[in-house]
Amino acid sequence: MPLTEPHDDNLSQEEQVVAVPAAGDAADVPAPDAPADTPRVEAAADGDPAGTAPTETAADGGSSRAEIAADGDAAEPPEPEPILPEPVRQRIVSLTATVLPGLPADEVPVPLRRVAKFAPNRRARLGAPVIAAQLTADPLFRQRVTARVLADAGDLGAAVIEGTAPAAADPVEVAALAYLARPRGWRQLIEASGAVVRAEADTAVVAELVRQAEQRATRAEHDRAVARVEADKLRDELARVREELGQLREESRQLARTLRESQARERKASELLATERGRAARAAADADAELRRARARLAEAEATAGVARASAKEARSVDDARLWLLLETIGQAAVGLRRELALDPVEKLPADFVADSFADSSTATSTGAAARARDTDDPARLDQLLALPRAHLVVDGYNVTKRGFGEMSLEQQRKRLITGLGGIAAQTGDEITVVFDGAERMHGLPPTPRGVRVLFSRKGETADELIRRLVRAEPPGRPVVVVSSDREVADGVRRHGAYPLGADSLLRRLSRS
Repeated sequence: MPLTEPHDDNLSQEEQVVAVPAAGDAADVPAPDAPADTPRVEAAADGDPAGTAPTETAADGGSSRAEIAADGDAAEPPEPEPILPEPVRQRIVSLTATVLPGLPADEVPVPLRRVAKFAPNRRARLGAPVIAAQLTADPLFRQRVTARVLADAGDLGAAVIEGTAPAAADPVEVAALAYLARPRGWRQLIEASGAVVRAEADTAVVAELVRQAEQRATRAEHDRAVARVEADKLRDELARVREELGQLREESRQLARTLRESQARERKASELLATERGRAARAAADADAELRRARARLAEAEATAGVARASAKEARSVDDARLWLLLETIGQAAVGLRRELALDPVEKLPADFVADSFADSSTATSTGAAARARDTDDPARLDQLLALPRAHLVVDGYNVTKRGFGEMSLEQQRKRLITGLGGIAAQTGDEITVVFDGAERMHGLPPTPRGVRVLFSRKGETADELIRRLVRAEPPGRPVVVVSSDREVADGVRRHGAYPLGADSLLRRLSRS
């Protein structure tokens, strides 16, 4: 933006440059455009930064220049400001922003007081519009800034005040100082500096254009060389493609010949397929007919099988009647034999003798004992074995309780197992013996249920040994079931013809009770 300020080239240098008063003084400064004998202008107050306070009238009643102009004196119109080049305008704002913090606070216009507190790099950038406006509108402020700037410029400032510009000086700096100081012929200095700046800019533009032209020429030469290389490659590629094209044409002829042969084979295959489909249709019809005949024969066979099943059922009924009659005869013969031998009912069972005697000698087993063994751990087998007549169930007590409810105390484990075995004895009527390890008989046991025998091993003997002696004491032919998950116990009783079962089978049987 151009900085405008009317200027009278006829004024002397002393009337244009005014010394800046000391901070805090209220000295009067003569206006730059007023003659020497005009009234002096009071320094602007803090609230009047533009220096627009009205001029005071003289003591003898003389009027100011504004009043004279209002009375009809013809004032000469101000000359227009020159168009400043952008570098010159930026340099003027930069010089003003540099000296702005050094001015006294009462000499800084109010709009610029906040700008004066900015950092140096932000002061010229953010406050440029306000600084330019104040330099244009406030001549007094401009002259105060000019005094500081000229003092900092030294010899160059003195030369600019005299209206000359050193040949080695920066034209931008000269134009900025001339605009602020406005000596005689300052417009010519600005125009000359602007011409130099524009010439330098034009020279830089021409140099840049020359550089770009040289770069384009270099790039064009490089592109031409690359194009020649690419052309050679393309020629080689064209030759290779032509060679491949010849090969492809030959392959195409071969493929066309192969295609014709394939089409001929396809036609023959289609004819054969149609023939085979006819044969398959005839074979399917024959298969359906055979299937219908097979179904008819199956129906006849099922009818024959029904008749055979009815006949077998009648024959089985006759055999059952004969078997019942034979068993009845055997039972009556056994009753007669028991009466003839005078055999009284026994009060003790073999296990009772083992429990009373605790003999160390082992009873010899008969030759048929091993034939009674069954190598099975099926839990469902327990119910089948207990259903046998006069079965004897031997239970390894702690082996079962610690596997099923080991979180309880030993007393609670024994009580729960004995109670459950009492229920099984009541349901099946079988003999049940449960064996526990113990150096002596435990006291405080719950009442033993009917049909359940509780044994404790003696000192120096384990429950496993006591279980094996109980099995050996049974007569050959009696079903003995031993419940224990101990492999040694199972192998030992299996050799003597007992049926070993795992502890899980009894635990599941107890959970159903």
